[in-house]
Amino acid sequence: MAAPRPSPQTNPIPFRCIPAGAALSPRSHLRAVRPAPFSRWRRPPLTELSTILVVDDEPRSQEALRRTLDEDFNVLTASGAAEALALMEDHRVHVVLTDQRMPGMSGVAFLRQVREAWPDTVRIIISGYTDSEDIIAGINEAGIYQYLLKPWHPDQLLLTLRRAAELQRLETENHRLTLELRAAEPHLRGRVGENRARLRQAFAPDAIVRAADSPMQAVCQLVERAANYDVPVLIEGESGTGKELLARAIHYGGGRAEQPFVVENCGALPDTLLESELFGHKKGAYTGASQDRVGLFQQAHGGTLFLDEIGETSAAFQVKLLRVLQEGEFRPLGSSRTVAVDVRVVAATNRHLEDEVRAGRFREDLYYRLATVPVRVPALRERPMDIPELARRILAKVSANLGRRVDGFAPEVLACMQAYAWPGNVRELQNEIQRMLVVSDRALLDLDALALAIRQQASLAGLRPPRDEAGTPAGGRLDAMEARLLCEALRKHDGNLTHAASELGLSRPGLRAKLRRLGVSVPVRGRGRPARTLGREDG
Repeated sequence: MAAPRPSPQTNPIPFRCIPAGAALSPRSHLRAVRPAPFSRWRRPPLTELSTILVVDDEPRSQEALRRTLDEDFNVLTASGAAEALALMEDHRVHVVLTDQRMPGMSGVAFLRQVREAWPDTVRIIISGYTDSEDIIAGINEAGIYQYLLKPWHPDQLLLTLRRAAELQRLETENHRLTLELRAAEPHLRGRVGENRARLRQAFAPDAIVRAADSPMQAVCQLVERAANYDVPVLIEGESGTGKELLARAIHYGGGRAEQPFVVENCGALPDTLLESELFGHKKGAYTGASQDRVGLFQQAHGGTLFLDEIGETSAAFQVKLLRVLQEGEFRPLGSSRTVAVDVRVVAATNRHLEDEVRAGRFREDLYYRLATVPVRVPALRERPMDIPELARRILAKVSANLGRRVDGFAPEVLACMQAYAWPGNVRELQNEIQRMLVVSDRALLDLDALALAIRQQASLAGLRPPRDEAGTPAGGRLDAMEARLLCEALRKHDGNLTHAASELGLSRPGLRAKLRRLGVSVPVRGRGRPARTLGREDG
């Protein structure tokens, strides 16, 4: 077993234990809410990537995980627990992602050693088996952050690992600040006040990027007014639209800004675990509950509790949540005493809850209790005027994190971004900009760095050519991009206009019209026959 790093005496970490008979969801977000233990490692510079250790005895699975994570993280790989522990002796590892069933030592046994030697490392199990005993052992014995199932989806895996790396960074930073405060030096306490002031400024509604004619103007005005009144707020919007950012703006813009802001994803846990997470439990409340646990409602006392994905909760849980909102008190699992709390609740959902109420899937009384102030966040496709400035802000942040110096985007890139639908909203835009920085080494990010799907949709949308700073149309470059896409489709289908049009999402006459406008030569099928350019006489 790897030797533990020296650390001062700290209180036991209150990891959450799970009863042996608890129902578990494959989407379970098994998070341990705990103070960060001491680490001799300082927070890495922004230019450094978090290090992920992938442990899997199957070479194919190990390589697939490495390739998926390689763009976002420094990835180390090991085929077993012994090799992984040796790597951790020589490298600073932020997150461990391990298979459960491996020869020699199981994933839970391996992570138990990791927890003892490197308690600040976030631990995740990924397995093709849904054995509840493995899951419960992982939570109770190894303090895992999450239990993922194979086959995994790349986007979900990346999202989980990013959150895990950010959790590790925040916990390390939080513990560092705690140690500084213990020194009781006045200038350190002053820094805490400065940090709080920066948070208020960073999450103020005025800091949210939007154009003068953006529909986000009305949203931000409503959020700013809601922040001044201590009432529940319901935020509705598609995934990736920034609902949590608005929730933080409400918290830091109101009278509870000096108190905690606590987040819980209600869609990630089954009822039993969600109740334990929010309300806490007493020692012995169920098998494995070896100590009292304070719930998130108590942790958020005096502040704000943000309940994300509230539309995913069951009817039984909704009844218990309604009582807390109405009475301002709850009963922890296994306790006979009620606990009074003063918490402002901000909820969010990617569903339209009024429709859910009409369909009988969400309680009407809870809906009206939560939606005292309803806020609808428009999708990114509904506010294309925001995209240029939003893209520039994201580029500045991501390029700093990656240590890249860039001059910005070419005008035609921003035009294509405005024409694209962005089904993943701001989150997808951020991922695309990060990808562009990785694949391009140019100072000015041009069309060659932009994803083909975005270029293709922009071309087919018939967007108007933008103008550069001198007022010169950039249409020539857009026409060249469109012509290149058409030629690729025609070559792929050997000049068959019908098949090419189908792939491009056009009608055959529509494709012919574009070919005529751009003067694109159509390869005529048949040996020895030259390509011809469509003219006006080609109807």
